[in-house]
Amino acid sequence: MSNGSLLAPSPDYTARDFDALRARLYALIENVFPEWTDHEVAGFGNTLVEMFAFVGDVLGYYVDQQGRESRLATATQRKNVIALARMLGYRMSGATAATAQIELRLLSPARAPVTLTQGSAVRTREAQNPARFQLLDDVVIPAGQSLALTTAEHSTSHRQIFDARSLRGSDLVLDRVPFLDRSARVTATNGDYIEVESLLSSGPNDRHFTVLGDQNDRATLRFGNGRNGAAPSGSIEVRYKTGGGARGNIDPGQLTVFDGVPKDAEGTPVALQVTNPERASGGAERQSVASAKLLAPLSLRATTRSVSREDFEIHALELPQVARALMLTSNEDSAVRENSGVLYIIPQGGGLPTPALKNLVRRQVTEIYPSTLTFQVEVRDPVYKRVDLKARLFLLPGQRPDVVRDRVRARLTDFFRVTLADGTPNTNVNFGYAVRDAQGDTRAELAYSDLFNVIRDTPGVRKLGDHSGDLLLNGLPADVKLRIYEFPVLGPNIVLVDGETGLVL
Repeated sequence: MSNGSLLAPSPDYTARDFDALRARLYALIENVFPEWTDHEVAGFGNTLVEMFAFVGDVLGYYVDQQGRESRLATATQRKNVIALARMLGYRMSGATAATAQIELRLLSPARAPVTLTQGSAVRTREAQNPARFQLLDDVVIPAGQSLALTTAEHSTSHRQIFDARSLRGSDLVLDRVPFLDRSARVTATNGDYIEVESLLSSGPNDRHFTVLGDQNDRATLRFGNGRNGAAPSGSIEVRYKTGGGARGNIDPGQLTVFDGVPKDAEGTPVALQVTNPERASGGAERQSVASAKLLAPLSLRATTRSVSREDFEIHALELPQVARALMLTSNEDSAVRENSGVLYIIPQGGGLPTPALKNLVRRQVTEIYPSTLTFQVEVRDPVYKRVDLKARLFLLPGQRPDVVRDRVRARLTDFFRVTLADGTPNTNVNFGYAVRDAQGDTRAELAYSDLFNVIRDTPGVRKLGDHSGDLLLNGLPADVKLRIYEFPVLGPNIVLVDGETGLVL
């Protein structure tokens, strides 16, 4: 009779280790050969028993590993998580490239037009491993002028030529890593090819290809077989990009080196200065295993369209640049118009999203995953609720006040992080709508007791003061109230007072 549980009880894996197998073998031997009582290690029979127990222990370890890696919830190897997520129709995202506005200035006005071609590299000044960007478009500085503005991307372009007859099956492996998602452009003798998510819906004449990434961010292009998608013929040219990552989010004024010697239309070298007046943005690391294990099952709830409120949040979070998302309609917020919704997004690392990121999110939830035609979506900046703090605390004997102060600040910073180190959401903080009480009341708060515990449990802290004013959040000894669209962040005013001396730490 079933006990109602869908899952079998967890097996005791120690029943298959060396000691357990050795004991089990001797128990079996005693039943068959009761006269065998010599269990000295030097005996040949005992050597065989321990050899079998050792082999069984090793095989049991591999069986346990295979069992763990065959399930998305327990897998740890990136290649296995990629394959398991793909079975759900979910594609793990690679790194994304930052973009920067570039100022190109000639030291003296050009006597003839100066053309800087698309793909020209600008970089930071480090001698080893500089951050390299490339111009996304041709730039022309007309004669008599000295300044031009353009956009550069933290990436490198590559070109490979293949012979269709050399394809292994219908796959083509690119050489360079890390591959940037959506950057492949394919042209064969029989025409240009378009990237799609799957070839299942492709007809025999559709020039489509898909991209499969591995654990090393190496891309494999898969073409049709003549039934699902047209097979390429003749020469195949693939242009693609590598690079990306959060390292590309460089500070203003860091891109100062132009690779190569620019010349004007008459062939005369010109002196060129480059810089990025603003911080580069949009760079994000490849999706983590923990993030994929969280989002892949959620993708089954929102497959090809954005319909329910949660669909918009799920599809927005599929973009690697987005850390948190909240969708509100008139059902949740009376200030939102009927038949419309407001999507609040927080970029990776916090702060405010760039206009480019908001446009990318809007396209994701209205075009890539279409919403209802009459439904209007507005992508907005997050509304942050700043939390300032003042605490009176007592130190353990022998503790340096400045060291304890830095520890407390570091723990508070960790508490308010938008995401954890593994890329998953930090459950300590959330939008007010997500932390409503059990009855669904729209009143939400950041708990006073949570911050009390963060400070109290800091190494070096003996206790917090026991008066009501010894811990104040925004000036009050109480929970911080949140509106449903507000997200709590640590404020700049953090005051820690030594309870013994009354001095600010």
